Amino acid sequence: MSSDTSLRKVAKWLRRLSRYYFTAGNRGVTCSCMNRKRALISDTFKVKKRRHGTEKFGIIREGDGPNDIRSTLQYLMTLFPRKLFNDTLPQIVLKHQLYSIHHDKTSVDKEVNKLREQAELLMFQLGFDTEAFGLIFASDYKAKVLAAEEGRVTRATVEKFLEKLLTSSCTDLSFSKDKMIREFLFTDSEITQLVKSGVLTVRDAGSWWLSIPNSGKFTKYFIQGRKAVLAMVKKSKYSEVLQAELEERRTTSQVKFHMKYHIHDIVGADLVERISTTSGALLRFVDS
Repeated sequence: MSSDTSLRKVAKWLRRLSRYYFTAGNRGVTCSCMNRKRALISDTFKVKKRRHGTEKFGIIREGDGPNDIRSTLQYLMTLFPRKLFNDTLPQIVLKHQLYSIHHDKTSVDKEVNKLREQAELLMFQLGFDTEAFGLIFASDYKAKVLAAEEGRVTRATVEKFLEKLLTSSCTDLSFSKDKMIREFLFTDSEITQLVKSGVLTVRDAGSWWLSIPNSGKFTKYFIQGRKAVLAMVKKSKYSEVLQAELEERRTTSQVKFHMKYHIHDIVGADLVERISTTSGALLRFVDS
């Protein structure tokens, strides 16, 4: 074989090899570009699905509402209708209303107990439901009770009781006769005066509940309002209504409290379910 023939074969082989790598490279670049375009298109039109679910009304988020139990209590108390009772009652919040804002019930109970142990907060067993507990700031309770006692013969005994109650970090909901006589040093006649003034109410023979004087009208209006608001939800289509719509509804004479006060009640007591939707919070009647 001549040298010229050999050189021509080598040159031909090199040309083929060059064409192969050039084509493969272009294919790689083209494939890479196409993949990148597909990725960009996919990312542009990809829609993240919003997760719908049941939530508690007013769950605390950063920058959204009160961030601790004390301030939450203060907020809820602004919804209490003081003028309805001629400002003679202390502002009352039900403990389960806190659950409508703070979803961790254990944490709520723990913080409430801390405030009670520090003699800042008093808790009362409300007679209409064994699971209903009223919360009142101790300073407000003392001021309203003493104002009502002005000029009465029972005032000195009531003052003595409040001093014992608010300086001993007392967290009792009720008191036995033994405790009242041996620890608090009250006589039978003084206990009778405390019952007459309304700071104690009979639990059973030989024991008394801590109570809120003149709170009968509060209980009556509260129960009436709860029933009326629940009826509004139940009578709505599919027994559900947007919270914002319920807040704006005209109420009947049965609803004497602020609508938000009742909403915090029925959500916290699990009488309605709160569902997050794209149109806002939805309240759905819970059929017990």
